[in-house]
Order: sequence, then structure tokens, then C-alpha cells
Amino acid sequence: MIKKPYSNLVAGTMTWGVWGKNLNELQMVERINCCVENNITTFDHADIYGGYTTEKSFGAAFVKSKIDRQMVQFVSKCGIMSISENRNYTVKHYDYSAKHITNSVENSLKNLKTDYLDLLLLHRPSPLIQVDEVANTINKLKAEGKILDFGVSNFTITQTQLLQAKIRVDFNQIQISATHCAPLTDGTLDFMQFQNIRPMAWNPLGSLYKNNDNQVIRLKTILEKLTEKYSLDADVLLIAWLLKHPARILPIFGTTDLQRIKNLAKSLQVQLDLEDWFAIWTESMGKNVP
Repeated sequence: MIKKPYSNLVAGTMTWGVWGKNLNELQMVERINCCVENNITTFDHADIYGGYTTEKSFGAAFVKSKIDRQMVQFVSKCGIMSISENRNYTVKHYDYSAKHITNSVENSLKNLKTDYLDLLLLHRPSPLIQVDEVANTINKLKAEGKILDFGVSNFTITQTQLLQAKIRVDFNQIQISATHCAPLTDGTLDFMQFQNIRPMAWNPLGSLYKNNDNQVIRLKTILEKLTEKYSLDADVLLIAWLLKHPARILPIFGTTDLQRIKNLAKSLQVQLDLEDWFAIWTESMGKNVP
């Protein structure tokens, strides 16, 4: 099997279903095609999205798109047991038992109409995780060809190391953006580079359009200048800012707007000047580098 590598920009599907825009099948097909046409071939899912419904809707749309499965990459996450009309849980919790991981993968394969997941992530760290059980389960799923790569989401350095004692961790999906850049300095990205773990960035635009605090005001001021310099929107520059990091961050965008998807794809061609990268970081921190 010859597969394309993960795309450097990832389409997040969390809001494609009832948790967001509630796209119909035709609208999903349009967005899948738009992503692929703009070299965005990796799609990020989780079993819980849409109250356990979005993967199934996406899978039906993907079949209609007629796109070759080997041209795209499907990422999914498991472990969060979310209260939903589709699940009979009394409290939100985490489950990383062999039974749950296996069942979740089987359900994702069925819903996404595929024989394999390119990447499976453990969605949130649990204090009750049994690393031997996880490792044995993941190795079995890999041997069966049902998952190709394995990773985590929102795991700290020590939580990742605990798993790494038993199994290879390929990815960690973390929160990082120009308004949430602690991973730049708290050792998270250093550790990932040292261990050859690829970071995925959720919420890569941060709180730029959600808050109007001093940090956001400073960032909007510098971005206004940079948008004139590069003739590009602020969104594109913020994605390019992440892409410039040597950890090879994969930003996951959440928009379903076709024009915004096409626009964000421009970030793949942008090379921020060194001083401009530091200018954005400086305004985020509110102070010069030491």
C-alpha cells in the first residue's frame, strides 16, 4: 500500500455535524473535495464528535466523494465517555480498557467506511490508565492493520513518558497558538522534538476572535501591520507562525467555510521572516525576549 504522508494542515471535523454547522451529505462532500484540492488531505475526527454521530455522516459523504482512500488520512480519538442520548453514561469519564479501545476503533472503521485508521489518539489522559493494557491493545490493532500510527492528545511530558515505556508514541495533539504559547517554553515542544513525536495543534488561531484582552489587542496591532506586508489575512499568518516552528507542528483548523479553507491553505506557501515570527511572539508575551 502506497500512502501519502499527513498533510501539513489538518481539517478538523468537530463542527461538521450536529455540534456545529450540521452539514448535509452534499455539503460534506464539497468540503472534503475543497480540502483535498488544496492539499489538505488529513481529517481529524473523534468518536464523540456530534454525540457519536459525525464520523458516520462523514464516512457516507467520503464514499460519495469518490476520492481514493489512499490519498487521504483519517485520524480519530477515543477514550472520553461523554454523556449523550446515544450513550447511557451517568457521569463523563475516561476508559482505556482493551475492550473500549478495540470497540471504539471498530466503530470508527465502520462509520468512516474504511479498513484502517491512519492514526489513533487517546483523547485525554486518565489517572487510571493501565499502560500495559493500552500497549498490548494498540500493538494488536496495528498487527491487524486496523491502525497505522498511535498517539495521544493533551498528554503532558510525564504522561507521555509513562506510555513510551511500553509503546511508541508518534503524535501528541496539544493546544498551541499565538495566544496560548506555553508549549514553546515549558519543555513540551522540546521533548517532542527530542522524542520525534509530531505535534498537532488544536485551536491554532487561539482566542484572537474570542477575547479582547490586552494580549489580543497587542496581537491584532502587529498582525494589522503584517497583513499589509504579506498581503495575507491574519488567520493565514497565525497558521504560518506555527508552521515555522522546527517541531513540524500540524495545525488543525475548524472552519467549514469553503473560502476560508482555500485561504488557510495559503499558509502552506508562506515563509515568515525571522523578525516577524519574533514580533508575533513578543506581542503575545507582552515583553521582549530576554
